[in-house]
Amino acid sequence: MVSVLLFVAIGVSFFTNYGYRGVFINSSKKLPIYSVDTKEKKVAITFDVSLGKDDYTEKILDLLDKYDIKATFFVVGDWVDKNPVKLEEIYKRGHEIGNHSNRHPNMTKISREKIIEDININEAKIRSITGAGTELFRCPEGAYNDRVIDLVKESGYYCIQWNVDSVDWKEQGADIEYNRIIKNTKPGSILLFHGNARYTPENLPKIIKELQKKGYKFVKVGDLIYKNNYKLNYEGKQIHN
Repeated sequence: MVSVLLFVAIGVSFFTNYGYRGVFINSSKKLPIYSVDTKEKKVAITFDVSLGKDDYTEKILDLLDKYDIKATFFVVGDWVDKNPVKLEEIYKRGHEIGNHSNRHPNMTKISREKIIEDININEAKIRSITGAGTELFRCPEGAYNDRVIDLVKESGYYCIQWNVDSVDWKEQGADIEYNRIIKNTKPGSILLFHGNARYTPENLPKIIKELQKKGYKFVKVGDLIYKNNYKLNYEGKQIHN
């Protein structure tokens, strides 16, 4: 009996530590889109844009222009209130805008009505400035549950997460953040940065040049994901049917 229990414990440890989550972790949980299954070497750069002590949006836009790259910006309504001109500039330069909520609440902790209200308020703000609606939503704090995923979908959005995180908001150092991105990027990856992170403007050119050297192309999330006829595996990877 002891040997059987030991075998089970080792097996669970192995699968947990090495990422084989489908069998042992709740595989029926509803998921956002973390990445896309594709053989093409294309990836999407995304920025979460919210209020902070610094804002590097203009620098980021200039860098993206320099390398002729279009990205996806998930904006928070509180930031939009204070930066309508910057939002308009993001849109005018041909980048994609996603809804990142109005007040950045943890949506797993608020009511259905509050979730819908928060999403709709920010959508109205974005539309009033750009004249266009959005089709992508990113959960504040990356926090979600089945109810949140359902409400986002019912509201007409693709719920977008990420599978490569710079963790730039921690500002642990440019080299650390650079290595995280380069090490983990694969075809179909969605990369996460923040518009107010200290090292991101410094890192972007190096990251772009290194990934381009490896044959990667950069596209907007809306041009990376499948819009229909797809399923998500246990990792949130979008697979075309």
